[in-house]
Amino acid sequence: MDTMTLWGVGGWGFAALALAALLVGFSKTAVSGANTVSLAIFAAVLPARASTGILLPVLIAGDVLAVLTYRRHAHWPTLWRLFPAVGAGVAVGTVFLLWADDAVMRTAIGAILLFMAGVTLWRRRRARKGEEETGDAGSGRAKARSYGVLGGFTTMVANAGGPVMSMYLLSAGFRKLGFLGTSAFFFLIVNVAKLPFSAGLGLIDGRSLFLDAALAVFVVPGALLGRWAVRWIDQVLFERLVIAATVLGGLQLLLR
Repeated sequence: MDTMTLWGVGGWGFAALALAALLVGFSKTAVSGANTVSLAIFAAVLPARASTGILLPVLIAGDVLAVLTYRRHAHWPTLWRLFPAVGAGVAVGTVFLLWADDAVMRTAIGAILLFMAGVTLWRRRRARKGEEETGDAGSGRAKARSYGVLGGFTTMVANAGGPVMSMYLLSAGFRKLGFLGTSAFFFLIVNVAKLPFSAGLGLIDGRSLFLDAALAVFVVPGALLGRWAVRWIDQVLFERLVIAATVLGGLQLLLR
């Protein structure tokens, strides 16, 4: 990776990245999955392939703050059930990154964003109809495996596992605090595990970490804002805004 391109970001570009970092903190402590907007911004401002490596340490900073906030509410049986399938998805995503160039990465990220928006809209429609998933333990394990593999792949390729895991946790009946606590530990563990893969692919190095250090400063106020807002935020309106921004971000990447 030519890390010199990371310092070709102008004032407006850095402001956009700072806003994306703030949204990362907010999403980690308030609305999990909202950072799909952040990855669209990163991929638009930076080279698409490089953006995945630059965003990862910023996400980990948000994960640490989320764990500190909701550490008492994690459901570990759910986490242990997901991790093997997630590991398989991360491995598949790593193989994909070995041959994908910047153009392919940009298309993949855009397509993933649009897919995640479609999944979220489908989930919301089912929720309005009052539909519930039923099935035996075997179907529950199969669901965990399928969500885990897709979540591992999307989080490795585009740091976009949030909507996948959000849909899984919501379908499993998690309430707000349990959802946030389980999600916080899940992404901290998975994102830290991704570090050697990203470094081995050349997506993270010393120069990129300097940019991460500058952006991590903006994660903290975002996390504090999310911690305050989670009790008062209009979830329906915010999800609509996130979906709209995700669709626009995905289209922008595909049409660019």
